[in-house]
Amino acid sequence: MPTMPTLVALIGPVEPELLESWLHHYRTLGIERFTLGFHYPDHVTEGVKDLLGDVCRREGIAPALVTGGPWHEHTNPQLTAELRALAGDGWHLIADSDEFQTYPAPLADVLHDAERQGTQTVGGLMLDRVSADGTLAGWDPAAGLDADFPLGAFITHRLLRGDPRKVVLAHSGIALSSGNHRAPGHRPTNRPPVVIHHFKWRSGIREDLTRRYRHSLDGSWQTDSPAIPTEARRILDHLDQHGGRIDVHDQDLSFRPVSLTRTPSWWAKEATSIVETWRPPASNHSQPGPTISSPSP
Repeated sequence: MPTMPTLVALIGPVEPELLESWLHHYRTLGIERFTLGFHYPDHVTEGVKDLLGDVCRREGIAPALVTGGPWHEHTNPQLTAELRALAGDGWHLIADSDEFQTYPAPLADVLHDAERQGTQTVGGLMLDRVSADGTLAGWDPAAGLDADFPLGAFITHRLLRGDPRKVVLAHSGIALSSGNHRAPGHRPTNRPPVVIHHFKWRSGIREDLTRRYRHSLDGSWQTDSPAIPTEARRILDHLDQHGGRIDVHDQDLSFRPVSLTRTPSWWAKEATSIVETWRPPASNHSQPGPTISSPSP
């Protein structure tokens, strides 16, 4: 059977409680080796950096790299590639710090199937998690993420019209595209895709998206395509239209109760359909014009 993978992640200025929960989640899956990097844009305070460093020390993890500066679109793939090189040969589990993957079988069995099929990759699909009323809420670590973000929907796919697919496991010899959405020449064949519970829609995300949108438009954070500012604009417009909340009653988004502890009965059919039919929307191929105003913070 394959050796358990090394978790590789580039992490930004998240709240320490999220990092702690994320590490616990993956340790529960059997992950023992972590190759973590931290990248901090200029607005991040030393206090935030220290708190995240404290989490790593308590968990017995020494960050493999710590960098700072603008978060260009090429920053993530370049630093992730560096981290993967440091992680060494073998399988890598790739996860952002707000992505909690859940698997249909033990990881060793999932990797064995991937090797048998010859793809050397395993794919997942983002299931976006939100609070019960759609507010961009804080959360209580004692209660847990499931309690404070009980609803799930395909926000990335249906509202942002972004790529909801992710490569969640890849052998060290397989290169990944920006955002880990693809492994060129190595399309995952596992069906249904792995569930990626995406806890992005928390307190502070509106400010983060506004910052990214503005920096993308003025060029201080370089982008290789219009997708990043376009997707940010879509969700910011949605929040403006719904009083700062995600509209959990939107029939097109189809929010449903979900949990980290069980795969929804509808997942296999709906998620498989999305990964097999997803194509970039035509509107993502045109840059937002200069007449688009920056969103209010």
